[in-house]
Amino acid sequence: MVSVPATYGAILVGGFLAAALSGIVTVQSFIYFKLYPTDLPWRKAMVAVIWILDSIHTALVGASIWIYLINNFGDTSEINDIPETVAMTIALTAILTFIVHCFFAHRIHKLSRCDWRITAPILAIAFLRLCSASVTTAEMIHLKTFSEFRQEFRWVFTLGLALSSLVDVLIAIFLCYSLRATRKASSSMDYVINSVILYTLENNSLTSAATVISMICWLVMPTNLIFMGLHFVISKLYANSLLATLNARKQLRQERAQRGLSGELPLAFPGLVNRFRSDQRDTSRMDPIGTKLEINVEKTVEYEVDADTMTPHSPSPSSTSPKASCHPSGAISQMA
Repeated sequence: MVSVPATYGAILVGGFLAAALSGIVTVQSFIYFKLYPTDLPWRKAMVAVIWILDSIHTALVGASIWIYLINNFGDTSEINDIPETVAMTIALTAILTFIVHCFFAHRIHKLSRCDWRITAPILAIAFLRLCSASVTTAEMIHLKTFSEFRQEFRWVFTLGLALSSLVDVLIAIFLCYSLRATRKASSSMDYVINSVILYTLENNSLTSAATVISMICWLVMPTNLIFMGLHFVISKLYANSLLATLNARKQLRQERAQRGLSGELPLAFPGLVNRFRSDQRDTSRMDPIGTKLEINVEKTVEYEVDADTMTPHSPSPSSTSPKASCHPSGAISQMA
């Protein structure tokens, strides 16, 4: 028994949510190009590709809804058919997901000091997810019905969703671990790094949860299209995750400036200082006038939150107040 609300209704609601999130992707893309006109060329090209692919995906979702609700209006016998536009949305979702995973893997690679033992498994699993989605799209177009696809290639689609969730978990774990290691080396950046860690967990939790829920609906409710309505939204979440990661850099700079990062110079010879203070107290007792020696040391540390490095630069030797510049690569949620 076919449930129209759980099939056509799920497709319609999923399409509405996808269109709304696609609008957010467009806004974030324009914000990025406005805030970072001098950003790296490859990064600007990646944002442009993300926006183009997302727009094509939205158009395919709209075309799928038109086929289901307009062309096949009142004909529930066609509900089992797989339009080519629906199959192509799966491939586009996989491509967008692969780009986002590669971006975050690049951040982890730089934070881990080019440790391929960490980066290689992430890239390998992400590529397998892309291959699985490609097979899914090809077989859906070839078989043309959900019933036949479930009988022969159900495991392929399930594998793709499972691999996508696994990559999200690995990225969150490795990135948070790398950021915590960086925090030990730069205590004055604790606030920024803690914000980045929290942001990373929120982003990956959202995309991973959406993927897992879609997979559960696919396995538990194979006779309706609730899983497909959720799948329409997944690519939008990944695109927004990447763009929000890039755009958050300016906000972190502003928060750092408002808080004002400052610190105290460490004491290289604490015993000598204590002895000096003791001698000074004794001298004050002997001298009725007293001699007071006061030393004020002020250190100003300025940080520029960028996406490429996490290494503070050495201060100028002629500077009275030493300044350092630190760029948290991968920060901002796996940020550049």
